[in-house]
Amino acid sequence: MPTYRDEAIVLRTHKLGEADRIITMLSRERGKIRAVARSVRRTTSKFGSRLEPFGHVDLQLATGRTLDVVTQVECRHAWGDPLSRDYRRWTAGQVMLETADRLVVEEREPSRRQFLLLAGALRVLSQGTTDGERPATMVLDSYLLRALAAAGYAPSFSDCARCGVAGPHQSFSPAAGGVVCVRCRPPGTAVPAPATLALMGALLTGDWPATRDAEPARQREASGLVAAFVAWHLERGLRSLAHLERE
Repeated sequence: MPTYRDEAIVLRTHKLGEADRIITMLSRERGKIRAVARSVRRTTSKFGSRLEPFGHVDLQLATGRTLDVVTQVECRHAWGDPLSRDYRRWTAGQVMLETADRLVVEEREPSRRQFLLLAGALRVLSQGTTDGERPATMVLDSYLLRALAAAGYAPSFSDCARCGVAGPHQSFSPAAGGVVCVRCRPPGTAVPAPATLALMGALLTGDWPATRDAEPARQREASGLVAAFVAWHLERGLRSLAHLERE
């Protein structure tokens, strides 16, 4: 069978038969891939531990009729190990994996930007930002905003998301796509603190120094708005969000 190599992050796994697993991965060159790992659940497996969620791997696959088959695996980063020692970071990472799985719908459709965003977010979650440590929920919110923006759902934090009139504006509507002016504001729209909108804008651009002095109240308010934005644009909520511990 013809073979190919790629770099990937393991999103989830499913048991297959007595000893195999189906591995769902987000790869750098081919987007989402599902492949069979033969005998990976046996204690004698040479690469079973490398094909677990959060694993960042280089691998070789053989092209199959329905599912490809993993033939070689080399570990680049085992992010699951450091994340497993911190429940908040572990659950935030689970939300990231589920989000990537949901945003990249079609298999074998290149999604390099989504791959790079997920790899970068998992690295920051386990190692810290270039400006020092940040709460797990803040790292998650940054990833969610950037991943949705890459998928075509970029929120606006300056001009009105509906009519385009220049801001700043005080109201934020997930359904409208970000901040809205007084004329476009739907009934019941949230009116967050200006510092919260500034924090969300920094998270969207990855401006970590600007988040350094964010107050806990502003972080919680931003997390609630991000969760509402994600739920609206993904049409249904992320199951893993229910297990997330807010800081």
